[in-house]
Amino acid sequence: MIRVMTIEDYDEVFTLWNSIQGFAIRSIDDSREGVARFLRRNPTTSCVYIKDGKIVGAILCGHDGRQGSFYHVCVDKDYRRHHIGHKMVDFCIEALKKEYISKVSLNAFVINEAGNAFWTKMGWKIREDLNEYDYIINMNNRNVVIGDKEIGKERNAS
Repeated sequence: MIRVMTIEDYDEVFTLWNSIQGFAIRSIDDSREGVARFLRRNPTTSCVYIKDGKIVGAILCGHDGRQGSFYHVCVDKDYRRHHIGHKMVDFCIEALKKEYISKVSLNAFVINEAGNAFWTKMGWKIREDLNEYDYIINMNNRNVVIGDKEIGKERNAS
């Protein structure tokens, strides 16, 4: 079963995030308060997938009025290859369409082999015509890396 994500799902979703290799969560943005703020701003576009009585997939999805964004797209490794990811992506895209959003983007860490393979198979394309830049406003909002590989270091633009 797929449905809209609510803040009541947070503990289970957070546990799922922490089980995914090649994944990173932010100490502030991905806290209960940060996710609650995101869901208040985007109340109908994020989703969870429930199977066997537990959350086995999730997508944080939102938009700024022009473009949609996917964050933390994940499926429990024991439930992959059952089209759960596809169904969640379709669910979120339909929710964005209802809000007149016609483009969606996402970031996947280079080391996230399963994630990159999934997006490629889904027909998504790597952009080669732009560079992505981050500027960290709150230095306390750090990546918490899941897995044993180092994820790229962030620097503020100079």
